[in-house]
Amino acid sequence: MSLSNPLVISAMLFLLLGLIFLVVTIATAKKKKIIATIISLLVALLMLSLSALFGTITVAIQGYRALTREDLAALVKVEPLGPQQFRATIILADGSRKTFSLAGDELYVDAHILKWKPWVNILGLHTSYELDRVSGRYAAVSDETSKVHTVFSLAADKSMDMFEIRKKFRMLNPLLDAEYGSATFINTNSAEEFQVLVSTSGLLIRKKEQGE
Repeated sequence: MSLSNPLVISAMLFLLLGLIFLVVTIATAKKKKIIATIISLLVALLMLSLSALFGTITVAIQGYRALTREDLAALVKVEPLGPQQFRATIILADGSRKTFSLAGDELYVDAHILKWKPWVNILGLHTSYELDRVSGRYAAVSDETSKVHTVFSLAADKSMDMFEIRKKFRMLNPLLDAEYGSATFINTNSAEEFQVLVSTSGLLIRKKEQGE
């Protein structure tokens, strides 16, 4: 967590202001200035609340990556192992590598996408995403409802997640323009390499061309 992050700076600034107004509150209380004490206390609580809000958002979006027009989220190498069985080796944007044995006819990947209000962009928050899960997908609905399912997490472990916090606190409504899940899938009947990309409209997947 960088101290140059606008969110971190905002959280620290409001914390400092909150502490200053708490000191003012104590000073005015000692002088028995009731109105001044109430006003400074309310301002202190507001500053501390804003500090907590920005601090919470900073922690909750750890693991999310800023989205430009079209970002490479992961490279995937698929190797068939047998009928409706394949191995997927995934190299994420941070360089980490994960390998999964999956059941199905297709590779399925989904992600969380957060789009912030334009005015919040000033604080350094732009549309961001995090890959969430990878699984095998059956082409036939009958197979999907009767055969074994394999699904694994791609998201980084975190104490808080912005998607979960957004569900619990309506006060974030003025900040978030949209939040949604997006998914993509592709056939895995031959050994191939794919690129999983994130665009402003959601996830997409395409075969990796030679030289890319």
